[in-house]
Amino acid sequence: MADTVGIWRQSDAHDFEATDEELAQARPFSEVFPEWYEEIQRPRGRPKLENAKQVVSIRLDPDAVAKFKAIGKGWHGRINEVLKNAEVG
Repeated sequence: MADTVGIWRQSDAHDFEATDEELAQARPFSEVFPEWYEEIQRPRGRPKLENAKQVVSIRLDPDAVAKFKAIGKGWHGRINEVLKNAEVG
């Protein structure tokens, strides 16, 4: 079983330890298979929005939060609408 085929050993082709020589010859997947590498590339995460909302942390009175929560789902958005429509200044 000392025969080798390329870097694969016949004893167990799926479980082998690479030699220093084999590691020295190793190349990145993107170099060896550039077409496949390009095919599997994709953007990560959510697409960026043109006008994304900004994450902030504010402290509100418990009774004010309770009023918005009592209305039901979407209370964060309703607070956003109230603040956008507020006359500040």
